[in-house]
Amino acid sequence: MKILVTGGSGFIGSALVRFLLREAKVQVVNVDKLTYAASPAALASVETHPGYRFERVDICDRAGLDRVFAEHRPDAVMHLAAESHVDRSIDAPAAFIETNIVGTYTLLETSLAYWRGLDPARRAAFRFHHVSTDEVYGSLGPDGRFTETTAYAPNSPYSASKASSDHLVRAWHHTFGLPTVTSNCSNNYGPYQFPEKLIPLMTINGYEGKPLPVYGRGENIRDWLHVDDHARALWTVLTRGRLGETYNIGGDSERRNLDVVRTICDVLDALRPSAGPSRRSQIVFVEDRPGHDQRYAIDATKIQDELGWRPRMTFESGLLQTVRWYLDNEDWWREIRGERYDGARLGAAPAVAELEPV
Repeated sequence: MKILVTGGSGFIGSALVRFLLREAKVQVVNVDKLTYAASPAALASVETHPGYRFERVDICDRAGLDRVFAEHRPDAVMHLAAESHVDRSIDAPAAFIETNIVGTYTLLETSLAYWRGLDPARRAAFRFHHVSTDEVYGSLGPDGRFTETTAYAPNSPYSASKASSDHLVRAWHHTFGLPTVTSNCSNNYGPYQFPEKLIPLMTINGYEGKPLPVYGRGENIRDWLHVDDHARALWTVLTRGRLGETYNIGGDSERRNLDVVRTICDVLDALRPSAGPSRRSQIVFVEDRPGHDQRYAIDATKIQDELGWRPRMTFESGLLQTVRWYLDNEDWWREIRGERYDGARLGAAPAVAELEPV
């Protein structure tokens, strides 16, 4: 079996590629534009694998995609390529519209033309798996969880662009018959995550003795999912999911942002003790992100009951592993800090409040 993975050099994509090659034992074609957030180093351990191929192609490039499909003849597509950082979507939404909407449309059109040209047996076996986010559902109150039938209510340019791509995939299935499945996941964390995201940013800043900026009062709640558990879930959905269906993937690990940051501080204090006070003293509150959703929580009953998937990693064990990985791989993130992202805040409101000690 040969799988074409878009965005395979990104955080989730690279974890998926490693899983597919090592555990699923399939061939992989990684199609990636290599934007600022890509990490070829995350695939160094498999880049010489006989079943791995890389194609540097933008998913908005129809001619490039046509060539890749014609040359590699995949049996399935797993679509992860996307602009994904909410703060960046506030500063510059155009890139999110282009990649997440236009790029998904272009990939769907390429896949549809390719699928129609397959022989009957291969056409019946072909799958297009669209990987999305729980942010398309908007914000929850104190109770309840997102299910696959929750109404869409995206509140950021990022989530709006992903909601649009979800709807395109649904339409290409129902209108044109393209055999699709979709999954919507909660917040991922783990090794090789670009350091603009909460957990790596707080880990690195905490280690370096810098302020740990927490939006608002840190009351926003997220459901955390280890990226390796997510990769396993994606393979499960691709190979066992029902056509035309959506599956929510969550880690059953709701935490307030402030509690996540405090836990990172405690782990850092245990792994890299300092002569000064606890890293918790580095926490500061900053003006909240515009349109910041209050709470996300995934109801993963459907994927658990229908497909038998459950997360293996607890948040505590996963966070310990993740913080330790960043401490042990300083060269990786220092290169990024020096050349691509210096740790500054993105997506700020017009006027940012002064740092306020906890």
